[in-house]
Amino acid sequence: MALSDPKLLRVLRRLSLVEGLSTLVLFGIAMPLKYGLGIPQAVTVVGGLHGALFVALCGLAVWSARRVPLPGGLWWKLCAAAVVPFGPFVLDGRLKALEEG
Repeated sequence: MALSDPKLLRVLRRLSLVEGLSTLVLFGIAMPLKYGLGIPQAVTVVGGLHGALFVALCGLAVWSARRVPLPGGLWWKLCAAAVVPFGPFVLDGRLKALEEG
């Protein structure tokens, strides 16, 4: 499958990894700070950033579905994987293979 917009795919892949990292920071650092040390601001800040990254990732995945194009419903798999810790990292191999052609 020939990519019509490989640059967009590269941006999608990077955003996916950043969003996945934000999930790990939220669950691994911010939530323990809130519930273990009583610092709720950590979840407020990281949670807001994570939410914005999630919305951006899903929006870009839907847009990329036609521009790249993404095969086999990969756009919705990206959105679903983004709600699971390590999900974006699992799908990164598929995006990388697609990016490399």
